[in-house]
This record gives sequence, structure tokens and C-alpha cells, in this order.
Amino acid sequence: MAPIEPLSGLWAVFAYAGAGRELLARLKYRNQRSCVRWLGSAMAGALPARLAVDAVTWAPTSPKRRRQRGFDQAELLARALSRETGLPVVRLLKRVDEAGQTGRSRSQRFRAPVFAACRRSPQAVLVVDDVITTGATLKSAAQSLIGAGAERVDAVAAGATPLPYAAPYSPSAATMTVHRRTPAEGEPPWM
Repeated sequence: MAPIEPLSGLWAVFAYAGAGRELLARLKYRNQRSCVRWLGSAMAGALPARLAVDAVTWAPTSPKRRRQRGFDQAELLARALSRETGLPVVRLLKRVDEAGQTGRSRSQRFRAPVFAACRRSPQAVLVVDDVITTGATLKSAAQSLIGAGAERVDAVAAGATPLPYAAPYSPSAATMTVHRRTPAEGEPPWM
């Protein structure tokens, strides 16, 4: 999948259609979390083996949606990916606007969402989201992270809306190298 500026890399596990769409809809709208661990593992497997990342974060849903659902699906996926890779997961972004992306037109999606950094960003960040539709959410997240000090921002999602002219997606067989922190290593300097 071609990255969206200013992202350095962008990966998705499956096309957001058919069974993949139903799987994510069950998570997002029906609170059926049994797939989260599997999705975290699949997202880790979709990443290049030598991807250098300091931390995993997520593109947060709006506070209103989080209150309605009782959870943030992107955060659940980021934490599952973190468990698979051993990379630290850190909340680096907060959603400034309340507008959701569901049901919006393509042009409306590019005007939202708006994120702000919660803290200084590490140099290399992997942003997790549930679905890539236009890429506007990940673009906005990456811009906020770069503004907070990130030098490289990559992104991974469980699903991606298929383009009408795109060839069928085939997930990569590569896996990410596991980096396990020992307690003696302490917290990263940017935390």
C-alpha cells in the first residue's frame, strides 16, 4: 500500500470488504472483542521485518464515540499489536474535534479529524487505526506527531477500503522483530 504524505510507510491486513468488513464492524459497533488479539498478531505480521519503531500509538476516536461505545477500537488494536511485538504502547494523541468519519463524504473526511499531541513524540512512531478509508485520519495523526518531534511516522490498520481500480490485496508474510524491554532498561527518555 502506498504511504500517504507525511507517512513513511503504510500497511493494512485486509480489504475492508466482505468478511473483513464484518469482522471490524462486530468489533467497532457490537463490542465483540474476541478478534482483537488475532488482529494484533496479523497487523504485526503485515509489517516489514526491519521496521525501526520506538513506540506504538493509535489514532483516537472522538471522546463522544468513546463514551458511546465504552472503548476505543484503535487503542485496543494498538495494545494487541504492542503485546505481539514487545514495543511500548503510548498515548501520544488526543482528538480535538468531535466529528466522526463514519457516513461522511470523501471531501468531508479530509477536513476531519483534528489531533493534538499529548506529549513529546519519540523519533519513530507506528500509528494504529482500525480502517483506512481516505487516509485523512492517519495523515492528520502523522502531522501532529511530526509537530511534536517525530522524525518518522508509519501506520498500520486492520482494514483498508479497496480502491475501485486496485488489485486484490495480499498481506505480507514478513513479521516484525520482537523487542522486549527488561525492567532494568527503564522508561524511554521521551515518556
